[in-house]
Amino acid sequence: MELKEMIERAFLKGYVSGSLDVGTVLVCILSTAVIAVYIFMIYKSINRNSFYNKNFSLSLIALAVITSSVILTIQANIVVSLGMVGALSIVRFRTAIKDPMDLVFLFWSISAGIICGAGYAIIAVIASLAVTAALVLFAMMPESRSSLILVVNADSHKREEEIMEIVEKSCRYARTRARNVLKNSLSLTVEVQPRNQKVMMAELMELDGITSASLVEHSGDITL
Repeated sequence: MELKEMIERAFLKGYVSGSLDVGTVLVCILSTAVIAVYIFMIYKSINRNSFYNKNFSLSLIALAVITSSVILTIQANIVVSLGMVGALSIVRFRTAIKDPMDLVFLFWSISAGIICGAGYAIIAVIASLAVTAALVLFAMMPESRSSLILVVNADSHKREEEIMEIVEKSCRYARTRARNVLKNSLSLTVEVQPRNQKVMMAELMELDGITSASLVEHSGDITL
């Protein structure tokens, strides 16, 4: 089989209509790897996590190549495909995905492997470009200002009104998330959107009875 025909089958015609040879398999795996590396580069460039996970990024490439190999095998032999489905059904994945964007890239990588394994890599290329354009577009959009978490500790629960008066005056938005009251102490957790963080914190620390005040960022919803 000529190289031109192999490439046409890998990108346009699919593998169902004919038998597979070593050259066809290599073209399929190579095209899948190229698209997977592209997905890896996009993930690395837009990743906003505090800690970069190299293993996760490399798994995007491995998943695409492995998936395309599985799809190729399923198309080549129906008996093997039934056995593979049974084997894969007992695999349990317990790794928690905390960032929804990581799940998007995992599904993108697996989908690219499936499409390339079926012999329609051109669809994977077009879809990858469309996904990239959508990600870049949304990344350029201005983000709404996220809330911060204010934690204030005082020596008496009677200080709450004074604390909240300063907080509400200094913030566009303030909502008490948790209130921990002991006999000789008070701990308040408030979701806030301060106009000026330094001014608010300085005013809080000037109050009598305030032992500490902390302002921290958070991503997503908070449950207390």
